[in-house]
Amino acid sequence: EIEGWEAGAPPPVDLAIERRNGDFVRALIPEARVSACHDVSDGGLAVALAEMALASGASGIGAKVTAPEGILLHAWLFGEDQGRYIVTTADAKGLLAAADKAGVPAMQIGITGADGLSLIGGEAETVLEELRQIHESWLPEYMAGP
Repeated sequence: EIEGWEAGAPPPVDLAIERRNGDFVRALIPEARVSACHDVSDGGLAVALAEMALASGASGIGAKVTAPEGILLHAWLFGEDQGRYIVTTADAKGLLAAADKAGVPAMQIGITGADGLSLIGGEAETVLEELRQIHESWLPEYMAGP
């Protein structure tokens, strides 16, 4: 509920699926099969991608992401589902095959690289340095007041 307006149900919870997905992703990490990992439970996919890009530091590793066809775009980008993760890997085919074998739904949604973040394969790309400046400056600017 926000400002007296209530809409939409929370995502369904299935603890067995969440555990299966979490166990699968956790097993990839010590095997060094992923180079980065982030859950999407706080802000959704779009926020997790931005946080991952910002966490890349001076190297500035961005991403180009394309949404699957036939979905509700806002739900896909901002849905705060439990047991949903973004991982980066040098072996997408191998990871997808392992996920299939484990019964974990997975898909390749994009590629990493460049110095920007492009969602939905659109022409507009947010430059990471610009995103970093906005992210890091808002609180000091807010605290300084008018």
